[in-house]
Amino acid sequence: MAEEKSPIKELKEKLLMDPKPGISKLSQEEIKAADQFCEGYKPFLDYARTERDAVKYSIELAEKAGFVEFDPDKAYKAGDRVYVNNRGKALMLAVIGTKGVTEGVNLAIAHIDSPRIDLKPSPLYEANNLALFKTHYYGGIRKYQWLAMPLALHGVVCKTDGTTVDIRFGDDESEPCLCITDLLPHLAYEQVEKPLKKAFNGEDLNVLVGSRPYCDEDESELVKLNVMSILNAKYGITEDDFLSAELCLVPTYKTRDVGFDGGLMGGYGHDDRCCAYPALMAAIDAKTPEKTAITVLCDKEETGSDGNTGMQSDFLRYFIYDLAKADGVDGWRAISKSKCLSADVNAAYDPTYASCFEAKNSSYVNEGVVISKYTGHGGKGGTSDASAEFMGEVRTMLQKNNILWQVGELGKVDLGGGGTIAKYVANMNVDVVDLGVPVLSMHAPFELISKIDIYMAYRAFSALFG
Repeated sequence: MAEEKSPIKELKEKLLMDPKPGISKLSQEEIKAADQFCEGYKPFLDYARTERDAVKYSIELAEKAGFVEFDPDKAYKAGDRVYVNNRGKALMLAVIGTKGVTEGVNLAIAHIDSPRIDLKPSPLYEANNLALFKTHYYGGIRKYQWLAMPLALHGVVCKTDGTTVDIRFGDDESEPCLCITDLLPHLAYEQVEKPLKKAFNGEDLNVLVGSRPYCDEDESELVKLNVMSILNAKYGITEDDFLSAELCLVPTYKTRDVGFDGGLMGGYGHDDRCCAYPALMAAIDAKTPEKTAITVLCDKEETGSDGNTGMQSDFLRYFIYDLAKADGVDGWRAISKSKCLSADVNAAYDPTYASCFEAKNSSYVNEGVVISKYTGHGGKGGTSDASAEFMGEVRTMLQKNNILWQVGELGKVDLGGGGTIAKYVANMNVDVVDLGVPVLSMHAPFELISKIDIYMAYRAFSALFG
């Protein structure tokens, strides 16, 4: 016989939030479904170390699922699946709805760039019989985290004859890796007395790339020459070609399950590829929605979303304009009726650093996808701040589909903060809110997320697309 509830307990259940952790509400079948979903995510994360890698991998998945490159002069019907490749660094996938774009579109937008170490335009030099690369870090890194760890070189080199060379060096354990050296503790007495911001200088993030001379002749820069000879033999490039290259250093290690129970995943680039992959798969798995469903994987979020592949560009606007023209409606009307989930991560509550968080308004691992009504810093500077009406719509959608969700802020009010692409989407007159995965050790070379939370992100984007 069921236990009879007291009037106080019934009133609590009716009026107060459920205090139980989200994962406790799931069946074993749902937990297994989350684990299985993540088995597809791991190879994506391992390959997609840069935005170019992510676009290439995503297009391969999309084409296998029937997506074709978009032709603005072609007429499309409900159920057609198209993609737009923006310069190999951003990607849009659309599933045409039965109503086209006449009532707006549903958008899931994630970014596929992550903090990393970029090479300077003229990087290679020799000092004291060692060859090194000069670098310029990309995005908000903590510099000390990138020292004394194995790194791979990813990117492209564009030669003056018009050819482009793809470079991936250091991923395979059978080939060498690269590394930024660190100072031994025996000589670091002065360094450890400095504030963290001054102890590690961006100009000191030099990458060790060679140690053996080309030959034993009495010439200068023979170690540098040997490195360049190896690169020329492998990729056909000369030192001048660095001037028209995009090359960056990323961690070499693969994604791993974390914890004795394997409930978490550790890897490089969860921010924001743990939202990009669910948004990508939601588009791939979409059938024929009413409103056209569009997933956008954009670049440059970590440096302000500038440039023609970032969300301050008009590439999404122009795509919707093309779709609207085919439907015989004004593009601005279609955009103004659109809804967007800005698929970006938030900081998961970390009990080791509890003083940085306000516990009641933080997100937690294993409690589902996190809605961030606003981001920014201080007094909500630099944010769009989603409306109560749209928050209500999103809450209703999540609850209707039995999706685990929570709300969260990015740390204490006056402590720091951060931004997302939501404000740039809002500037297009689109209803938008951030919805993504809570992350531990955000922006570190090895970030942690929950398998439950990324799966709930996928289900949320799928619910948006209908």
